[in-house]
Amino acid sequence: MNSSRCRSYLQDLQRFGIKLGLENISAVLSSFHHPQRSFPSVHVAGTNGKGSVCAMLAEILSRHGLKVGLYTSPHLVRVEERIRVGGRLIPQKDFCRLTGVVKRRIERLLAQGKLGAPPTFFEVLTVIAFLHFREREVDIVVLETGIGGRFDATNVVTPLVSVITNISSDHREHLGTTLKQIAFEKAGIIKPGVPVVSGIERGVAFRVIRARAIEEKAPVFFPYGRDGRLTAEKRRGRYVFRFRHDGETFRFSPGLRGEHQGTNAGVAITAASVLDRTWRPLEKKKIIEGVERVEWQGRLETFSRNPLVLLDGAHNEAGAAALKKYIEDFCRRPLVIVFAMMKDKAVKRFATLVFPLAREVILTSMPYPRAATPAEALSLVRPFGREFVIEPSLKKAVALARTVAGRRGTVLITGSLFLVGEAKKQRLGGG
Repeated sequence: MNSSRCRSYLQDLQRFGIKLGLENISAVLSSFHHPQRSFPSVHVAGTNGKGSVCAMLAEILSRHGLKVGLYTSPHLVRVEERIRVGGRLIPQKDFCRLTGVVKRRIERLLAQGKLGAPPTFFEVLTVIAFLHFREREVDIVVLETGIGGRFDATNVVTPLVSVITNISSDHREHLGTTLKQIAFEKAGIIKPGVPVVSGIERGVAFRVIRARAIEEKAPVFFPYGRDGRLTAEKRRGRYVFRFRHDGETFRFSPGLRGEHQGTNAGVAITAASVLDRTWRPLEKKKIIEGVERVEWQGRLETFSRNPLVLLDGAHNEAGAAALKKYIEDFCRRPLVIVFAMMKDKAVKRFATLVFPLAREVILTSMPYPRAATPAEALSLVRPFGREFVIEPSLKKAVALARTVAGRRGTVLITGSLFLVGEAKKQRLGGG
């Protein structure tokens, strides 16, 4: 399958939307002799931070000389970003070849009546990832769930360790309207006897995770609260953390910006410690190196300087709170925000936390049906900022933001990873 047909096929699949359930992907994987069983894995779910934790774990494991597969979502510019081995994206020729293989297999299974409906975009990508990891004979795979956990397409593995980073209100149309319901869905990745690491330290979500772990007889490790402690200090424009867990102390400054990345690092370190005890030895020095050297796009990423242009995909209240803390601690002023968000996200709650910190907020657009138009966003956020400008063209919005910020200020492009991806596609970083 050539590149244009490959992308056309995948684009057509997106019209099926999100469909939770394991029947389809299990049938397809069975027809390929279960490639997901050919490698050990770490399975990561959560509302925020799961991509960062996956990136940290992949870097930690790579620094031990292991060939590591990494499967994450969404992508920012190219769909191949979701599937990596040894930090390298799946080659386009392999991606398109495997897409063709999976497409033909699905067509055959549908004709035979072995599939109830065509698989979704995410299900197909998950199958492609598993096939690629088997072909490359990886030593271990780090898997990020799409949404939820219980019926997520990735939940066909029995991992070495399950990780749940945190839980807050997101994807309510699929996962439920309460934290208890959402926690129940995320806890669906917990498997019988498989250790669990949870970054949640209290509240209803904590109780749901703990109850599910007890039910599955799964040892559960909480990096914070009773089991550990994290402290932070600001030093020369960055955070330095001291994390104490299970009698060990780790001192580090994460490669990813923000105080919340210290929390994510604690979760990754705890998961690595579980692997050290249950799978193979991992060195403390290399665990710290992995946390400090990790790179991950779209998370307080420096896009350019003079003015400083930052990209951050925060899209819910928890992400906004973490972003607010970083702005208050480190961002040069004036701050100008370029903002767009999906209609189904908590626009008001995001705006309440972040917008008052800005001199100006420029509302722009994204080429996605689910995206709120600048006018729709304005009707929701008018009370939460100092001054709003509508500029539908992202290119013009960023140019205007750079002018207002001047050479000493900060431009923040935020509200959605899809917006971050658009900025990258259009190469709007400037000088």
